[in-house]
Amino acid sequence: MTKRVTVRRIGNSLGVILGKAELQAMGVGEGDKLVIIRGPDSISLTPFDDTFDRQMDAADGLMRRYRNTLRELSK
Repeated sequence: MTKRVTVRRIGNSLGVILGKAELQAMGVGEGDKLVIIRGPDSISLTPFDDTFDRQMDAADGLMRRYRNTLRELSK
């Protein structure tokens, strides 16, 4: 389903207002945290998941630690 939203000024920032149906579809409400995922041509909003966040931090640490090894393996 496609729905248009308008970018608006919120204080000193810009933002969009998500409707009740979109918030219910994501299972979030006021005060909940969302994660922004950037793709090549888009962004996605997903509910924050503490377990997933810890896993991504661990993966990031491993990728930094083994950066040279992973670079060689990608060749």
